[in-house]
Amino acid sequence: QIQVVQSGGGVVQAGGSLRLSCTASGLPFGPFDNYVMAWFRQTPGKEREGLSFINPTGGITSCEDSVEGRFTISRENAKATLYLQMNNLKPEDTATYYCAASPATWAACRVVDYNYWGQGTPVTVSS
Repeated sequence: QIQVVQSGGGVVQAGGSLRLSCTASGLPFGPFDNYVMAWFRQTPGKEREGLSFINPTGGITSCEDSVEGRFTISRENAKATLYLQMNNLKPEDTATYYCAASPATWAACRVVDYNYWGQGTPVTVSS
C-alpha cells in the first residue's frame, strides 16, 4: 500500500518558522532514495505551484523565486522522509502545502511530473 503522509504545518505569526515533514512507504519503483521529491503549494482558485525539488542524491533545484533563501528542502533517505524548513514566513505563504514523489529522473517543477502525493498540510501565516 502506497502511503505518502505529511505532518507539521499549522498557524504561525509573520516572521516565524515551521517545518513540514513527508514520509513515504510502499512506493512501487524501489526504495525512497530512487525518487525525486518535491514540495508544492496551492491557494484557493489558483494552480498548484512547485516550490523546489530534490533528487535522490540531494541535489536541489528551486522552482519559486519568492521562497528562495527562506525555504529549504531536504531529505533523509534512511527514514524515507522529506522536509521543508520554512523561515521568515509571510502572510502570502498561507496555502496548503503538498509533497510529491516521482520515479522519473527528469521530474522537475511541474505537477504532471509527479505520481504520488501527500494529503496536503494547511499553513496559515498571520500578520
